[in-house]
Amino acid sequence: MTRVGFVLLPGPGLLPLAGALDALQLANQVLDAPAYEPLLLSPQGGPVAAATATTMATRALHEAGALDAVFVVADALPATQQQWQAPWLGWLQQHAAAGATLGGIGAGAGWLAEAGLLAGHRATVHWPHIGPLVERHPDVLVSQRLYEIDRNRLSCAGHQAARDLFIAWLGQRHGERLALELAAAFGLERLRRPDERQRVPVAARLGTGSAKLAEAVALMEANLSEPLPTEDIARLVGVSRRQLERLFRQHLDALPSRWYVALRLERARRLLRQTPQSVLQIGLGCGFASGPHFSNAYRAHFGHTPRDERARHAAPWSARSEAAATAPPDPATLHNGDRA
Repeated sequence: MTRVGFVLLPGPGLLPLAGALDALQLANQVLDAPAYEPLLLSPQGGPVAAATATTMATRALHEAGALDAVFVVADALPATQQQWQAPWLGWLQQHAAAGATLGGIGAGAGWLAEAGLLAGHRATVHWPHIGPLVERHPDVLVSQRLYEIDRNRLSCAGHQAARDLFIAWLGQRHGERLALELAAAFGLERLRRPDERQRVPVAARLGTGSAKLAEAVALMEANLSEPLPTEDIARLVGVSRRQLERLFRQHLDALPSRWYVALRLERARRLLRQTPQSVLQIGLGCGFASGPHFSNAYRAHFGHTPRDERARHAAPWSARSEAAATAPPDPATLHNGDRA
């Protein structure tokens, strides 16, 4: 049995924790064995208040015993000298020395970094904490990805990224078929790839430079399949076309039309990688008038064609199709006359 400890710091989000715990529980069901034992821990033990004011009972770290994996679940990075030098970070170091897998959920990787356990490793945190982590720990290779698995160091952003991380990790340990079965059990149409970037809100990406600009970009993101003319976007946000172009050049170093095309192409790339839709369907669904129009724009932006992109990422869909073909039929879907 693999014993997995979750160290809860004050104010952890319930959604990422639930995603991780559900993945372990479902793995036990699919494997038909108690392969994973999760333990909720905290530095002092006792109740821990979550972000929603819900409290969760935890054991103290010294009561946990030996663990095969430890995940720090945190909503914030260390903020004071006292937190940076917290005695329980030594407990993490002891588990690292014993060969345990270590991970961070939300801002959890920041605490691993404070313990000196991420030097030279790729890691990620929820997007608001990326900048501070990069500044404080230049020896950590911080990314904006949903999750990172670098040797025996795991990390992810908040929300559903924890579920994605655990599906990927369990798939590494038990094979891709398990990962596909877990995704199906969660009702997921696809497995999110580790190289997918976190979705940062428009206002956060653009800063406080211009509310009109943020509104214009939000309009673009909401109308990718049927692009709006630049004049209509300017009118809807209450500026002239020339003013809108000036805002885009000043803050984004691009014309509105070029930025809009780039947004649509990024969406097309995600669909090519993550769905079995045809290249033509994706092109038309992202606002391109024809297959050649889509292909030419894609090549100009990414340096290769949509079909090249699809060929590079065809394996996951082939594996899923194969798993579906070999899976036993669901009795609930059979007609009465078809049952033995």
